[in-house]
Amino acid sequence: MSKRTEISSLKVGRNIFIDNEPCKIVAYEKSKPGKHGSAKARIVAIGVFDGVKRSIVSPVSAKIDVPLIEKRNGQVVSLSEDSVQLMDLETYEVFYTKKPSEENIKTKLTEGLEVEYWRIMDRMKIMRVKGST
Repeated sequence: MSKRTEISSLKVGRNIFIDNEPCKIVAYEKSKPGKHGSAKARIVAIGVFDGVKRSIVSPVSAKIDVPLIEKRNGQVVSLSEDSVQLMDLETYEVFYTKKPSEENIKTKLTEGLEVEYWRIMDRMKIMRVKGST
């Protein structure tokens, strides 16, 4: 799910969709309007799931989709080489998600550990480790 937001209201650290991929804004520059044109914004963002750097240039009055992020807590049930089995702590739903690529998260993962994960457009990613056993 997403909502439409005007580009002029965006800031560094917010999330947007670029090429149907949720991305976190790392740079935002706004140019002054010219004699015959409107002000433009240049946005550089990094993909939440794939880590790819993307950029767009658009008028500041244009609208862009902003993902609605569901931040949830889960418990690690089991670990395999490239995936993690999580159980949601509210619904007790059990599902698999990819193992995070960030080394500081990947090295701390153990069975029974509580983590925070994000659900964006039916895709999940472990964002941080909440406690240690």
